[in-house]
Amino acid sequence: MPAFLDRIRAQGLMQEAGIDALILLSAEAFRHATGAAAGVATMWREAGAVAVLVPADASVPEMAVASDLFAPAFRAASHIADLRESPIWVEALEASDFDPDLPAAPQIAARRADAPGPAQRPATFDPGICYAHLRDALVERGLAQGRIGVEMAAISAADLPALKAALPDVGLIDATSICRRLRAIKAPGEIDRLRQAVTLAEQGIRSIQEAIRTGVSRDELAAVWSDTIRMHAAGLALTGAWEYISVGRNPWGGNAVASPGDLIKVDVGCLIDGYTSDTGRTFVLGKPSRAASEIHAALMAGFEAGFRRLSPGTPLSEVHRAAGEAIRARGFDSYARGHFGHSLGTGPGSEEWPFIAADATEMVTPGMVLAFECPWYITGLGGFIIEDQVEITADGPVSMNSLPHELI
Repeated sequence: MPAFLDRIRAQGLMQEAGIDALILLSAEAFRHATGAAAGVATMWREAGAVAVLVPADASVPEMAVASDLFAPAFRAASHIADLRESPIWVEALEASDFDPDLPAAPQIAARRADAPGPAQRPATFDPGICYAHLRDALVERGLAQGRIGVEMAAISAADLPALKAALPDVGLIDATSICRRLRAIKAPGEIDRLRQAVTLAEQGIRSIQEAIRTGVSRDELAAVWSDTIRMHAAGLALTGAWEYISVGRNPWGGNAVASPGDLIKVDVGCLIDGYTSDTGRTFVLGKPSRAASEIHAALMAGFEAGFRRLSPGTPLSEVHRAAGEAIRARGFDSYARGHFGHSLGTGPGSEEWPFIAADATEMVTPGMVLAFECPWYITGLGGFIIEDQVEITADGPVSMNSLPHELI
């Protein structure tokens, strides 16, 4: 996967914040900036397994720290030439010319001639080694006493003292907002992956719709989803799929079996190269009840009102206000939802910043890909959701979905 971090935009954001460089620590930010996998040492979500140093001056090259195990794959995948390795617990050896018909020990020893004896490997990884590489790279780039932005959301209070100790002369600034803003605007390659993911997901939703019948269980519909995704994934870099399917009057009701009048809520996504789609539709087995029809109509009103405001320059808080007011105007005065959607990307979950929320300060911006949704989960009636994956263009919002929104 190519790197998608925009150095020119990063330069502008860092200059605006008055910082000299950016240190990225999360696995997602690492991949976004380098185009390479972060590796197994990031599984604990602890800082110091990997890092990327991005100078504010876009003409100054980046530096990355990755595990020795993943270093060959990094060099093959990334444009970043300055890679510094950190040992992890895995014992591995590059020996492409190894002769399986000769004794093993002498061949291993010959390849370890520069480091005889057992290597000292950490139980998992040593963040101090990563931070020392960052210190050295800052010195080499004349930034040993600079103002350095750190992806603070990716480092715990327990881990932060070690980073501060390794960089005693550096002014560490919380640059989480910069990291988020860089990833919120998608490059064409990212948009392409998200489009592939949602197109595949809609094939799964259609198969679910066709499988709905009296007596079908939630788990059977989930199996239809999984089977369809596998069937149509040929040629795609599918890295995962997820589903939140509910059947019947309890949106959280486990493996319920469908009866006439039941709602089937389908909230699903596919991952292409780590980029997740997110789409939601609501179906009904047979004729919907009056209450279900009224609630779905209210959610449709909210969806339409919010979608119209997904135009560049509109505050995300205004989109939230419009959607909520339209739903409440249908007689549901108590309806309250914290957000009506979110960005999409490669995060550990399906939801990324920014959120379409009442307190959002971000504007709708070309290049964003947002999951815009109007859900309601009513135990005793069922789950409802209307959700599209929306690309924000200079001319306004464009849905990546083709499925109808109605209560089918």
